[in-house]
Amino acid sequence: MPETLNPMVSREAWLEARTALLAQEKALTKRLDALRAERMKLPWVKVDKLYNFDTPGGPKTLADLFAGRSQLLVQHFMFAPDWDEGCVGCSLGADHIDGVLPHLENHDVKFTAVSRAPLGKLEAFKRRMGWRFDWISSGDTDFNADYGVAFRDGAGVYNYRAGQDLPDDLPGLSAFFRDADGTVYHTYSCYARGTEVAGGVFGLLDICPKGRNEAGNMTGWLRHHDRYDGAAHGCGCGSQGSVI
Repeated sequence: MPETLNPMVSREAWLEARTALLAQEKALTKRLDALRAERMKLPWVKVDKLYNFDTPGGPKTLADLFAGRSQLLVQHFMFAPDWDEGCVGCSLGADHIDGVLPHLENHDVKFTAVSRAPLGKLEAFKRRMGWRFDWISSGDTDFNADYGVAFRDGAGVYNYRAGQDLPDDLPGLSAFFRDADGTVYHTYSCYARGTEVAGGVFGLLDICPKGRNEAGNMTGWLRHHDRYDGAAHGCGCGSQGSVI
């Protein structure tokens, strides 16, 4: 008989164990519903600083990025100016976006990815990966640093905690609101494992027999979707697992 990872039981015993687990899952779902309600109550911060982004349509401000919608979701995509390609973990999240874009945009939400790398590099990598979502460059503006995903001299505050030996770039998601008179507010940001909300693959792996099957962190198995022939990624983000 082949070796199994878990005990083998009868169908009746399995149903008993599964039903007990279901009670915990339902409790977690209710707790998550309550947490979402608390998130909706967070205060907002007015964005007074002017940021100018480099986009395929020319320079744009943060207010311009809403494209007529009242909500903006920004993926802080790790792609430092001197990297040859985008972060493999951020790319995993980005792989999920194109399919949900019509649903977001028809639900009053505009999505865009923002990175510090020059627009030319972003456009080239976007073509390689076959993505359609908007991806723009924040260049040398303060945007990434102000929203907690870019660091100088290896020190700063990431995921609301002070840290040392931080890489130049780290991942995050930020939400913004624009009111009728054009005023923009920062409403939410999450970092590290909080960004897993962009990666539906994790939920699917979580119900597989081996789960996420990671040794330490996801950079051990993850590749850009065109690199599962075993080629290593060269994005410079391999150390992020120790941070997040």
